[in-house]
Amino acid sequence: MKRFFILLKKTFPNFVSVTIIYELEKYLSGCKRIADVGCGDASPLRFLENKYFTLGIDGHKDSISTSKKNKIHNEYIIGDIKKLKKLVKKKSYDAAVALDVIEHLNKKDGYKLLDDMEGIARKSVVILTPNGFVPQFNKDNKLQEHLSSWSVDDFLKKGYKVQGIYGTKFCNIFRNEDATLKFKPRFFWGLVWAILVLITHYSYTRDHPEYSIGLLATKILPKFLGN
Repeated sequence: MKRFFILLKKTFPNFVSVTIIYELEKYLSGCKRIADVGCGDASPLRFLENKYFTLGIDGHKDSISTSKKNKIHNEYIIGDIKKLKKLVKKKSYDAAVALDVIEHLNKKDGYKLLDDMEGIARKSVVILTPNGFVPQFNKDNKLQEHLSSWSVDDFLKKGYKVQGIYGTKFCNIFRNEDATLKFKPRFFWGLVWAILVLITHYSYTRDHPEYSIGLLATKILPKFLGN
């Protein structure tokens, strides 16, 4: 419970991030080296309780610069994630994660990214993405535009396990298109938003991802399926 309140303080006013933090800690258990593909400038990995060696990869120099300033990752690579296999050695990390990234690629490149991430990871791959298409465009960073829509079936056919994240789609009434909070005061409405997300996540949408705001797709790679 103490850690829960610490996370609420750290994630203010985006308290809903607590949900993904707890799920990531579970799926990254046993990993020591993590490649954060499309890390951006504020990766959720910064909130994880365990200490990992992490690599941040992103094509936007300003995002890498901000992430470096905040000391989120141990190492960084500025490069096109569509060329991931050229940027990172094969099977050089325990896990590869792409958090709110795959929707920024077209479908063909998205599927290739999954294959490439499985190539650089030894144990597991973790993908976080909106459930269905969510329009987004940033004139200052073209890499932020959403180009594809992803469903539960898209990941199931690639051998991934899929669960819901961030609660029911009803909770979207609290946020703008860029996922920022709509209402003020931010503390109060951020907390209301987080409570609804947590209740609907753990009571229903975690196990019924087709009704959730986001999808968390995970794959344990063949060598470790029996562990």
